[in-house]
Amino acid sequence: MAIRYTLPNGLTVVFEEQHAAKVAAFQVWVKAGSADERPDQAGLAHLHEHMLFKGTERRGPGEIARDIEAHGGEINAWTSFDQTVYHIVIASQYARTGLDILGDAVRRSAFDKDELAREIEVVCEEIKRSYDSPSRRASRGLFTTAFQTHPYRLPVIGTEESVRSFTREKVLEFYHRHYTPKNLVLSVAGDLNEAELRQWVEEIFGGDWGRPYAGPVERPRDPPPTGRRVLVQTEDVKEVYLHLAFAIPELEHPDVPALDVLAMIAGQGNSSWLVREVKRRQHLVNDVHASAYTPKDPGIFSVSLTLPPTQVQKALTQTARVLEAMRTTTVPLDELRTVQAVVEAESVYRKETVQGTARNLGSYQTSPGGLESEARYLEDIRNLKPEDLRRVAQKYLRLEHAVVTALVPPAAELTEAHVHAALDEAAKSPGLTPPERAAKQPPPDAPPRPGRSAIASARSEVVQEKLPSGATLIIRVEPHVPLFSMRAAFIGGARYETPEDNGITTLLSRTLTKGTTTLSADDVTQLGDLYVSNISGQGGRNSISLKADFLSRYFEPGFRLFADVLLNPAFREEEVARERALLLQDILTREDKPSSVAFELFSRTLYQEHPYRMSLLGEKASVEALGPEQLRAYHRAHMDPSQMTLSVVGDVDVDQVRALANEYFGKSRGGAVAPKQVRPEAPPSAPRTEKQVLARAQTHLVLGFQAARMSDSWRVVLDVLSTVLSGQGGRLFIELRDKRSMAYSVSSFSMDGLEPGYFAVYMGTSPEKVDAAVEGMRRELQRIRDEPIPAAELERAKQHIIGAYEIDLQRNSARATLLALDTCYGIGLDNFLHYSEHVAKVTAEDVQEVARRVIDFDRMAMAIVGP
Repeated sequence: MAIRYTLPNGLTVVFEEQHAAKVAAFQVWVKAGSADERPDQAGLAHLHEHMLFKGTERRGPGEIARDIEAHGGEINAWTSFDQTVYHIVIASQYARTGLDILGDAVRRSAFDKDELAREIEVVCEEIKRSYDSPSRRASRGLFTTAFQTHPYRLPVIGTEESVRSFTREKVLEFYHRHYTPKNLVLSVAGDLNEAELRQWVEEIFGGDWGRPYAGPVERPRDPPPTGRRVLVQTEDVKEVYLHLAFAIPELEHPDVPALDVLAMIAGQGNSSWLVREVKRRQHLVNDVHASAYTPKDPGIFSVSLTLPPTQVQKALTQTARVLEAMRTTTVPLDELRTVQAVVEAESVYRKETVQGTARNLGSYQTSPGGLESEARYLEDIRNLKPEDLRRVAQKYLRLEHAVVTALVPPAAELTEAHVHAALDEAAKSPGLTPPERAAKQPPPDAPPRPGRSAIASARSEVVQEKLPSGATLIIRVEPHVPLFSMRAAFIGGARYETPEDNGITTLLSRTLTKGTTTLSADDVTQLGDLYVSNISGQGGRNSISLKADFLSRYFEPGFRLFADVLLNPAFREEEVARERALLLQDILTREDKPSSVAFELFSRTLYQEHPYRMSLLGEKASVEALGPEQLRAYHRAHMDPSQMTLSVVGDVDVDQVRALANEYFGKSRGGAVAPKQVRPEAPPSAPRTEKQVLARAQTHLVLGFQAARMSDSWRVVLDVLSTVLSGQGGRLFIELRDKRSMAYSVSSFSMDGLEPGYFAVYMGTSPEKVDAAVEGMRRELQRIRDEPIPAAELERAKQHIIGAYEIDLQRNSARATLLALDTCYGIGLDNFLHYSEHVAKVTAEDVQEVARRVIDFDRMAMAIVGP
């Protein structure tokens, strides 16, 4: 139960106790975003997001991030049109410290002149990075066209010209205007008690800040639409990014619940009308999604599509026809009921973590309707009728007022005249009937579950046993939220692939859920919707798996659906062909994601024989050769129950899990083959560097070395080493981003494998900074080899890992994944149960020994992707 109160100075506090994990979340919501900027302040709200953690009157530059990480916490922020949010997640034993740091940053930020100059350079790198993202450029085109005078037309991040113009005086003017108690909401959730929290808040946030609130900023409003708006931009992209949008009202308008549900039915999930018609039946698009964006001021209902250039006019026509059908026909009642259940379930899923709860509280409290608007919104959703959806569709989805924007490659034949012709054809052609749904519709209400057995009541106990088939079953009961997660894992992945079938893991994981021998793909989708589930396949370098999340009330039917999908995939020709075509499109458009290109080039450079060199997506020739028979053969050979590790975590009954696991997975199918033997590859005998020329705003660098196996005891030491380098308090961030402003994104990471994986550092930077960036990366790697880590820095890194581990494992799905994969890989339960203890024992000598083992510049590989 959430509580709310207001300090005498006007600060609003919202709080909800959660004791499932020893974690607390604090968020300060500033009711000012980029839409509250003057023309000469473009990007200033976002710059504040960067600057508030750069030092205060009490804490110097870098101290805030180091202090939070030293206490096992995480700190970050985000900026939108309407709000700027600062958040900390931290172990509850250090909650007072976390709240003090957050309050200090928001209340007493120093805005040091030199720090400001450096951070402006970092933001300019972030702006350049956005230039390299076609989806961001397409989104920017949509907003500049949909909004004519309202500030929503401008990018939140600003422009290089505007950001470089900012002085400390201009920053302070914005800060004093908006960062005042009456304009703030403190949102708190987690393992705390109310009385103690109230005392802390008064001490840290109370009193007169000396910054009176001047009231909200007046924003210009756009006039009602009177015609269509079209923007077609031709750029160097591999596929078309298309938006079809309509003006809709603001968040508190009574039509918003119906518009939200209309967007879900139109284009959210595999059972939505647009996915079924435009993607699955007509094969016109690679992806399609609808959303109702309803911020503080009037927003937009938009359909976003990515598609091949040859299909653009037909795809636009057919998309518009589906929307016309929503205006002229009535949504079937069962579809509405399913979506209503999904909305209710999402409110449960959001509360699985303390940060999700805090975000939910802060979002509602900063809306004009306040905290009470959540209950009103959910009640309005429950009361919707099909005719309500048709009414708002008729009112808002009017093709004569459509906004159409497109980012197209030169080969695409699309002009403004083509857009008008496509929409005119959709408007005058006979309306579509709603795309047919699957016929199978069991009742959405599951029977009550029996009471838990005695063993199930032990929350933290992990039950592990072998089934008669040889499968390993792992169960962990977590009853605090009525949800459960399942993960079935098998050794395999890209490690089992060859150049001839490269990509089979990804194709199989995508087709696994596209129908069984008794259910069509639409049947599986609809049943998943009825059980409010998320079921999907996943392929990696070392394994392939199926994962799902369900509401606990649907335990038995959810488990049966999961088992059917896993055991009896049909791999029908039409479904395989559809997913193969989409995978080939992903391969074609790889260059639109230059950082991913850099990682793939790095893998090919470090490994020249081992399967780890190959792309998870595969290559054009190998994927084109894959068909249903290859998928069935792989499934028979490598995904038999005898090879499976199954984890079930959440609000479940152990005996019930055990009974269904034995029923479905207790016997082998008989087709399993012995584990594939893969030979390790020796590290490079000399340094290797490869460059791929790509005309982009930034250059992407990956530099690394072969490193640990999953079974190596020293891999936990490598985690500590990586954390010393990475994170906001890490050396790479401080030295290369904070001090030298070389990059917006710089990090280190490791990939563990069943054979030696790798350890690497990554940076995206301006082309003119590449030589200095490489030198800086090498210097920090050399330093960690040569010099023992100071005790305080080592302790900070270890506490950060331990705290982040607890934070990450709040979700059932995260625990289920770790339990399944660790057991599948032969690591067992030790990592799950004792990882934090292993981290705590790492010494400076251990880190230096592993650094010298791994970091060898005579055996390094480097990939450079950019101009």
